[in-house]
Amino acid sequence: MNKLLLGAFLASIFLSLTACSEENPEQDTNPPAEQPGDSTDPEDSGDDPLPEYPAPDRSTIAAFPGAEGAGKLTTGGAGGTVYTVTSLKDDGSEGTLRWAIEKSGKRTIVFAVGGTISLTKQLQIKNDDITIAGQTAPQPGICLKDYTLRVNANNVIIRFIRSRMGDECKTEDDAMNGYQSSYPGKKNIIIDHCSMSWSTDECASFYGNTDFTMQWCIISESLTNSIHTKQQHGYGGIWGGSPATFHHNLLAHHSNRTPRLCGSRYSNRADMEQVDLCNNVIYNWTGEGAYGAQGGSYNIINNYYKPGPVNAAKKTHCRIFTAYVDDGKNQQAKGVYGKFYVNGNYFETYDKLSASQKTEAANANADNTSSTAFVVKNNEISSQNLLVSSRFPILDDYSFVQTAQNAYKAILQYAGASNIRDNIDKRIVDETEKGTFTYTGSSGGANGLIDTQTDVEGWSEYVSAATTQQDSDKDGIPDEWETANGLNPNDGNDGNKYNLNKEYTNLEVYLNSLVNSLYPTNN
Repeated sequence: MNKLLLGAFLASIFLSLTACSEENPEQDTNPPAEQPGDSTDPEDSGDDPLPEYPAPDRSTIAAFPGAEGAGKLTTGGAGGTVYTVTSLKDDGSEGTLRWAIEKSGKRTIVFAVGGTISLTKQLQIKNDDITIAGQTAPQPGICLKDYTLRVNANNVIIRFIRSRMGDECKTEDDAMNGYQSSYPGKKNIIIDHCSMSWSTDECASFYGNTDFTMQWCIISESLTNSIHTKQQHGYGGIWGGSPATFHHNLLAHHSNRTPRLCGSRYSNRADMEQVDLCNNVIYNWTGEGAYGAQGGSYNIINNYYKPGPVNAAKKTHCRIFTAYVDDGKNQQAKGVYGKFYVNGNYFETYDKLSASQKTEAANANADNTSSTAFVVKNNEISSQNLLVSSRFPILDDYSFVQTAQNAYKAILQYAGASNIRDNIDKRIVDETEKGTFTYTGSSGGANGLIDTQTDVEGWSEYVSAATTQQDSDKDGIPDEWETANGLNPNDGNDGNKYNLNKEYTNLEVYLNSLVNSLYPTNN
C-alpha cells in the first residue's frame, strides 16, 4: 500500500512539472550567447585579471560586426592613435575634425561633441588608415554642411556621419564622395550608416576604387533646380569599383542617377569593373533611374523599386535598368557595354501610376530580364546580348543578401545615421514607407524634389552638445564603460589591447557595442 502511495505521489510531481514546461513549448532554455565585453556574469566582475589575447591576423576579420561586401576586410585605424574631436569649429586647430583627419598614421577619431560642423572648404581624407566613429558623438550626432567630405585615401572606415551640404556656399559638388579615374584607385574603403543629402551635384559618388563597400546609408533630396551650371541636377550618385558593393542603401527623392553605374568609360578597364548592386531601395525618382555601366560585370539583385508621386507625374518608365553603350568620348572605344546578371528585383505598385506604368512594373516582377524591365539605351544592341544566366562570382560570400521585400523592411528600420535618427531621416523613411512627400521645391521642383535646403527643415535641429562621459586616459573609451568591463580607466594603452575579444581591440569592442543592434540578425 505504501509503495502505491509513493508511486502516485511521484507521478503527480512528474505530471506537474511536465504541464509547467508545456505551457510555453518555445521557451529557450539555453543561456544567452556571451557578448564581447559583457560584464553581467558575476564571474566576469570579480578581481580576476582579464585574459590578454595576441593581436590577430586582421586580413580575414571583418571591419566590424555587420560589415559586408568588397570592403568588408578594411581595418581603418585599428590599433592606432585616438584623436578626440572637442570642437565644432573648422579652423584646423587641435580638437577639430579637420585637425584629426589631417593627422597621419593609424588613427581612430571619436567625438566628445555633437552638432553641425560648418566646413570652410572641402574636407578631404588624404592620409591612409583611418576610422571615423561618428557613433561616439553625443546627441544630436555629427552633421557636416557647406562642403564635401571626400575620401582620397586607402583603408578608410566612416560610420554614422551625416553630410548635408546645402547651397549656401554656392559650391557645385557632392555631399560625400570618393572617386578615381583609373585603377587601382584607392583601396579598402567602407562607408556605413551615413546620411547624405542636399547636394548640388550627386549626393554620394564612389567609383574607381578597389575593395569598396557602401552600406546602410540614406541618400536623399539632392537639390534639383539649384546652382549647378547645367541647371537641373538633383542626382543620387555615380557608383562603381573593382570590386565594389552597394547594399542596403535608400535612395529617395532624386531627379536621376539612382544610381548611374560609371562603367569603365574613364579607366578603359572593363575587365576590372565589378559591381554588386543589391538590396537597395529606390524611391520617387525621374529620368532613367538606374542606368549606365559602359563596360564591366554587374550583379543587380534583390533591389526594391518603389515609384512615388514624381514617377506618376513624369510618367517615368518602371524599369530595373537602362544599359548604355559607350560613345567613345572618354577613355575607351566606342561600342563597349557591360554584362549583367539581373534577378530578384521587385517593383511595388503605386495607385497613381498610369496603366502602362503598372503594366511595366508587373512585367518586371514577372521577369526581371523582360524587354521592358531591362533595356538598352536607343536599342543600340539587343538587351539579351548583355545578360548572363548566373551571378558573377565577385564576392566569396553572399549570405548577407536578403530578399528585396525583407531588405526594404530592414532598410527602413536601420539605414542612415540611425543610432540617433534625426528628423530629416525620420521624414524620408516615413515618406518612403507611405509613398508620399512633404515638400516641394521653390524653383520648380515638385512631388518631393526640392531645390534648396530651405525648402525643408534645414540644419535647425542640430543644436551643439558636449558629452558628459569622462575619459580619463584619453583612449576613446569612457571611464564608466571601462570599469564595467574590467578595463583600467587610467591606462591609456589598454584600448589597443585584445582583452575583451580575440578579433577586435578593446576600443573597437566599445565602438561596436554602441551600434551592434542596428543590423538585421537574419534574412
